[in-house]
Amino acid sequence: MALKYLGSALLIVLWTGVGPVSAQTATTELDVTVGHSTDQVEAASSQVRIFGDAIAGWRYYFEGTWAQTWGPTSDAFGSAYPYDKRVHPMEMYGEKTSQFGPYVAGVRVGRYRTPFGIYSRTDHAYNGLLRAPLIRYGAYWALSNNFLEGGASVIAGVPRLFAEASLGVPQDEDLHSRRHGLDRVVRVQGAVGSIIVGASHIRTLPSEARAFARGRAEFTGVDVRWMHEGVQLRGEWIDGRPFNGTRTFGGYVDAFVHRPVMGPVTAVLRAERLDYLAGRASSFPRRYIAGARIRLSTMLVGQVNAVHEYGYRGRLANSALDLAFTFSTRH
Repeated sequence: MALKYLGSALLIVLWTGVGPVSAQTATTELDVTVGHSTDQVEAASSQVRIFGDAIAGWRYYFEGTWAQTWGPTSDAFGSAYPYDKRVHPMEMYGEKTSQFGPYVAGVRVGRYRTPFGIYSRTDHAYNGLLRAPLIRYGAYWALSNNFLEGGASVIAGVPRLFAEASLGVPQDEDLHSRRHGLDRVVRVQGAVGSIIVGASHIRTLPSEARAFARGRAEFTGVDVRWMHEGVQLRGEWIDGRPFNGTRTFGGYVDAFVHRPVMGPVTAVLRAERLDYLAGRASSFPRRYIAGARIRLSTMLVGQVNAVHEYGYRGRLANSALDLAFTFSTRH
């Protein structure tokens, strides 16, 4: 337990060192979501975020979440938060970025999402797609959007080409949380015109819920994002192992389309695959999602997804319709 909250303790030390922040401006955000899936799953969640400027160029960020589902086990609505009927402290960190001529350098200390690939909250939370990619859902022998690091990360480079390195311990809020130990993550990202390309590598430990898993978990990934005139395409591909004697590889491609003629509607599409090679326990899920994100007012957004997953190794194909409404406010 001491290791689990090491990152938060480091942030507290930093905070007490820079002095009080009560005089600084803070922004508060609240999201409340309710949802239903024809997988016979009902969902409700809320997230609170507080962030702003401290002093000496430091910024702070705190997020807490509560979410619950009713019904059979499903990855519906699990795009970026755990749905396990508990209150979770999610990200809690301080960060500072400085520029020295053409160069930029920064540091983040505390508890933050694992900086591998396309990983931030805004990349996956309620953006029109209500399920995490197969390669980012903890039960699928790869990564998880609920992976968190407690420690420090540093970035260095120029605005259009930089590297990030993170050193910490797992503080996951996931059913398949990783074992305690030292995590190392390295990421390089560059931009050319409207294209952003990244490469990441993580060396960590397997899930503590899987007693049979031995050795290290290790993955390498590439990610690409492109945007032009209301169309955004993005995707990730990973290859590696969740533990010794296995291999996981796969990825996804997302499309977001919002043209002026579409009014409040943004169309969303996803195609994805994952191959987990482990002898008789191997699995090969394939899934396609089509849907829309609809802005109903300045504070209310509706999201609908039609989901189809093909069957494999005796598992039946499955189709579902996911529907959610998210209320958001900021002060």
